[in-house]
Amino acid sequence: MMHKTIRSIALAGTASTIALLGAGAASASAFYLQEQSVRAAGRAFSGEAADQGASSLWWNPAAIAGNESSSIYGGISAILPKGKVANVNTRIIRPGQAPAAVGGNQVSVNPLNKGFLPSGAIGYKLNDQWAIGLSITAPYSFATNYENNSWARYTADKTKLTTFDLQPTIAFAPSPMIGIGIGLNAEYSKASLSNSLPNLSPLLADGHQTLRGKGWDFGWSVGAQLHPSPMIDLGLSYKSSVKHVLKGSITTAGLLGPLAGQNGRINGVKASFRTPWQAVASARIHATEALTLNGQIVRAGWKKFDAIRLAAPLNVALDQNYKNSWSYAVGVDYDVSPEWTMRGGIQIDKTPTQDGSRDARVPDASRVNFALGTSYKITEAITVDAAANYVDFKNETIDRPGGFYPGTPAQTIILPAGQLRDARAIILALGARMTF
Repeated sequence: MMHKTIRSIALAGTASTIALLGAGAASASAFYLQEQSVRAAGRAFSGEAADQGASSLWWNPAAIAGNESSSIYGGISAILPKGKVANVNTRIIRPGQAPAAVGGNQVSVNPLNKGFLPSGAIGYKLNDQWAIGLSITAPYSFATNYENNSWARYTADKTKLTTFDLQPTIAFAPSPMIGIGIGLNAEYSKASLSNSLPNLSPLLADGHQTLRGKGWDFGWSVGAQLHPSPMIDLGLSYKSSVKHVLKGSITTAGLLGPLAGQNGRINGVKASFRTPWQAVASARIHATEALTLNGQIVRAGWKKFDAIRLAAPLNVALDQNYKNSWSYAVGVDYDVSPEWTMRGGIQIDKTPTQDGSRDARVPDASRVNFALGTSYKITEAITVDAAANYVDFKNETIDRPGGFYPGTPAQTIILPAGQLRDARAIILALGARMTF
């Protein structure tokens, strides 16, 4: 039993290398990015499943059902995170040696890279009842960059994940009060992750390991909208979990002495994991001709991310211990004039990560999102959207044990004890919508 426990801890370090994902202080829980509409960002994502038009397709495939016209949307978000990932008392246990300080730079500043997130969608009205559409989003994309000598180097070094989601959609409005829709989610993911490897002596330079992988995988979305009166819009939607299987290679270099035989490249490595499902409930209340109140609740099925399953030559499942999470948002839209709309909102988003299972590659935390936005109708057909968000993250522990060379005399254990501190993000977004 003790041998199995130590082996499980040691394999957890391999998971840091082979997970193919992780997010740092992203703009939504764990490694999900929610900036798929500039209009939505301006009200803190508080009314999306109940709103209409191509820019709401990601949240509800029924968003184009019964629309008065066809529409097209495009936008881009600049994600500007800041924060510190600091060591508290991380220890490394080499074979035959007492636990020792991990050394290195004790505070990594701004490990999550700044980035730009594009999004776009089109909804085409076939007739008064039928419509087809396509959204193009990047819901799981990020890049982190820890220093080569960071205290977190054994679990996270450099990480880049890019995911593109193509969602072709068909929608039907059996009556002006009801819309339904269904979509296929085709996702392409490409990842590159690396971390340092400890040699047997603390006097030797670290080795290094890099994993690369990519693959196409599929899921689905379904949704409905109800418009019981001119004052009320309601929306319900469900987006399935996607099982990702990434195929690639692991390259190991810099190991010395008895470990040198592990240097080299292994091709044909496969790692599988599941993204969470999402259930969304949304309402928009048109309180006056100018004022609309928005509310949205999202239940995210992060328990689907229960393990990372590694095929040959590793053949092991690595527990992740994520839990399902909730997101709550409220917001307003106010028409200052027929051309100009102002909006704002606040969102509370709970982390699915748990104490004892959080690592430096995914130093996630619960957060509060404050949003302001505006739209201006340039012509009868063209509207420009802008939004700004300030996301404040709770300080959180980094404490997931890991290790290397499991089941061998060289087995080395890492016992992280760190903290995510003073994390925040500013998100600036600009987009446009056109009807035709």
